[in-house]
Amino acid sequence: MKNTFGQSVTVTLFGESHGAQIGAVLDGMAPGLFVDEDFIRHQLSLRRPRGKISTSRVEADEFRIVSGLFEGRTTGTPLCILIPNTNTRSGDYERGLPRPGHADYTAQCKYHGFQDYRGGGHFSGRVTAALVAVGAIAISALRQNGILLGTHISRLASVSDRAFGHYEADLETLGDLAFPVLDPMAGDRMRERIESAASEGDSVGGVLETAVIGLPAGIGEPWFDTVEGVLSHALFSIPGIKGVEFGDGFALADMKGSEANDGFRAVDGRIVTTTNHNGGINGGITNGMPVVFRTAVKPTPSIFRQQESVDLETGKNALLTLEGRHDPAIIHRARVVVDSVTALVLCDLLALRFGTDFADTH
Repeated sequence: MKNTFGQSVTVTLFGESHGAQIGAVLDGMAPGLFVDEDFIRHQLSLRRPRGKISTSRVEADEFRIVSGLFEGRTTGTPLCILIPNTNTRSGDYERGLPRPGHADYTAQCKYHGFQDYRGGGHFSGRVTAALVAVGAIAISALRQNGILLGTHISRLASVSDRAFGHYEADLETLGDLAFPVLDPMAGDRMRERIESAASEGDSVGGVLETAVIGLPAGIGEPWFDTVEGVLSHALFSIPGIKGVEFGDGFALADMKGSEANDGFRAVDGRIVTTTNHNGGINGGITNGMPVVFRTAVKPTPSIFRQQESVDLETGKNALLTLEGRHDPAIIHRARVVVDSVTALVLCDLLALRFGTDFADTH
């Protein structure tokens, strides 16, 4: 039973979708970091449902920081954020009839029926709001060190966005977009696909692409704590993430070595690569180029179509028709969660490399 991630900078998640509160404890961050509560609110707003392409369950996310903060700055001790649940409809959920694609059945197997099943309980995407709240603090700490990151919807229901161009400008633009695409016309087509799926009682998924710039070379460990390994470990904790690839990822399998290798050059006293097929990572360690990776987000499993299930009380086959409020797509809301998890992992990796006061000294 483990709900904590990280080695030097750690995050612990708690709470359930329909419980009184959700929250997170962030431990190991340097003392003296300015905590911008308006930025936390902004990040939470990017996760919040909007219009026809999202669930109608909208939470205010009026968080409270109850420890680890004094006079607007981190104390260096555990920082705890609480977020109340205020808009629940627990009657929409039925015990004993697991929803396909959800964790209902596996939670039953692990917790022997004592789990809170309402809205997915501890497995719900609702809990990611707490990740976003503490992730905002990590993103701010990275920015203070010249490290920027951001995510856009690379592909949704066969509609593709343009690739990253000028990284810094694109990342700054994405930070203010509720629907994170670099090509507005592609964004319009994506919204149409989501609304079409919703009208059919169905859902869609897609691919997110994330870039990180400003990371120094030399971050990460060989073999078991590679940058790819640690990031993937954390990213797979986000509900709905079913695949992660770095650089050109699986496309590298169809290339020759002469095509896949990134040549080195010295430019203005700095070593850079001429291409970035490997996503800014060699041997599990950053090489100073942009770290680029993609995450596959599956279609939202909550759909308004009759599906096959099993009554766990009787052991007999059953048919399930969902009630309640559900997202026809979660990908646009998931991107800020990906950003948050990425920032938390990078803070941990940087603290392991430079010490826990990296934000002040590096």
